[in-house]
Amino acid sequence: IKTFKEMCSESRQDLQQTLAKKLPSIRGGGEEEAVLTDILKPETLTVSDINHNSVTLKVSPPRFGAENITSYSEEDMNIDGCRYYTFGKESMRQNRTIMLLGATGSGKSTLINGMINYLVGVEWKDSFRFHLVEEDQSRSQAESQTSEVTVYKISHQEGFKIPFSLTVVDTPGFGDTRGIVRDREITEQIRRLFTSANGVSEIDAVCFVTQASLARLTATQRYVFDSVLAIFGKDVAENIEMLVTFADGKQPPVLEAISHSGVPCPKNEMGFPVHFKFNNSALFADKKSSLDLDGDDGDDDFDQMFWNMGAKSMERFFLALNNMTTKSLLMTKEVLRERKCLETAVEGLQPQVKAGLAKLEEIKSTKEKIKEHETVMTSNENFEIEVEVIKPVKRVLTQKGEFITNCQKCSITCHYPCAIADDSLKHRCASMGQSGMCTVCPGRCVWSLHFNQTYSWDYVKVTEKQTLHELKVKYKRATEEKMTVQDLIERQEEEIAQLQDMIVSLMDQSSQSITRLQEIALRPNPLTTPEYIDMLIEGERSEAKPGHRARIQSLMAMKDKAHIISKVSKRQKLSRTEEELHRENEERKEKK
Repeated sequence: IKTFKEMCSESRQDLQQTLAKKLPSIRGGGEEEAVLTDILKPETLTVSDINHNSVTLKVSPPRFGAENITSYSEEDMNIDGCRYYTFGKESMRQNRTIMLLGATGSGKSTLINGMINYLVGVEWKDSFRFHLVEEDQSRSQAESQTSEVTVYKISHQEGFKIPFSLTVVDTPGFGDTRGIVRDREITEQIRRLFTSANGVSEIDAVCFVTQASLARLTATQRYVFDSVLAIFGKDVAENIEMLVTFADGKQPPVLEAISHSGVPCPKNEMGFPVHFKFNNSALFADKKSSLDLDGDDGDDDFDQMFWNMGAKSMERFFLALNNMTTKSLLMTKEVLRERKCLETAVEGLQPQVKAGLAKLEEIKSTKEKIKEHETVMTSNENFEIEVEVIKPVKRVLTQKGEFITNCQKCSITCHYPCAIADDSLKHRCASMGQSGMCTVCPGRCVWSLHFNQTYSWDYVKVTEKQTLHELKVKYKRATEEKMTVQDLIERQEEEIAQLQDMIVSLMDQSSQSITRLQEIALRPNPLTTPEYIDMLIEGERSEAKPGHRARIQSLMAMKDKAHIISKVSKRQKLSRTEEELHRENEERKEKK
């Protein structure tokens, strides 16, 4: 590992080569070079003790660029989509945990870099800055620069400006150009972090990072707020803080927009959300020096003003953080678990309802044709009628690295995509209840009957010719049983009743999750409301940003599921066909 002194020497040589192009006197020596040599002498590194720590910090003198000081110490959390880094030796001081969430481009990563510089006491006059979070320069600014949920454990040490250790949970930005599919992945990453045994179990502050200039929230921006809030339980509301980036000395317009949107969070004496202002443009700003040829000190004055504003906000934020009541994530875990159960149930409910209603229509149609040709079929059991039947078909998966949970007994896909790659661990699949029985497949089969396979199950209508004899064989309860046409019709009506019960059971299961989420969640999932999705679709059309057509297609697919959830929550029938058959079934019961 290179020492700081060696790197300063390299940086000095780089700067001299750059200046040599503009100041020829450097090559021949002289008075100007002597001045440069004095300026290039590094200042005393007042925080040099952090060189002994294990986190990768980057020294970024405003002129010299960023250089590595030490290497990261990464620990394996064994949580898919999450990374864990430690900084310093374990401390006995109290630990505070904060989570940063927000839209893509809101400035979360730079804000974390600002925090580490504040913690170790870096001042405006210092010629170095530290990087804790390195942005991916290969990504577009329209995409989140952070791809994984990253946990930074910063252990307290002497010289820190706060009296406690700090854990920072950095999350990928919501609402980037990859659309709702990516946002659902982020929510799943957070769910795994909160529910895993070695993940995060408590939190002190949920920090919403947002840009100061948002005078009103667009559909996408409102969606980002609601998506984040939908993750947490109601008990976290008083721990929500607004970190306003790209701020100036005035009151940020975004505060009024947040107030109008009804975001649940503590308010100040003026009725605005409690907030802290930052302008991180000053963090890695190029400070002016006596070498500046244009003599314009205005930008430097602004940068220093923003630096001082950020330092005061950091001081206020960490003081407030130290007085906050730590919250267990038990209720938030329940929110995430219920939301996952609801999502999985609806994923399974959608094809089953579709297949179930088609099956009901098939039976109804077959029954009508039997009645129509009853006289002929009674005298000739080989008389054929054409009927539309529902057949299970296999759809080969095209995405590599994805897993799927299929029930071998019911020939149905219970969960896709599934995070469980090992069949012996399928009891951990989101479709499995606490009893180990599947909550999605019609048979409520045990988890051990579910496997990863290379295909999913779908159901299609096909036209077949069937005879009365074939139908009787299908519905006979014993080989020797004698069946009349009327007996056959009654058996079909019994099957109708069973299918209706299955659909109602699936709806009840989803309804219970919806009711529980209304009780404990800060916000409903915005993607479970058809009207909300319509608003997002219109927003995508009007903004017409790159990739908006693909995002609209994803939203349209989500809208189908949202319609089911909406009807389930209102206890509405899922279709007119089912309603008619349900009425017929009730009438049949009354006649009996």
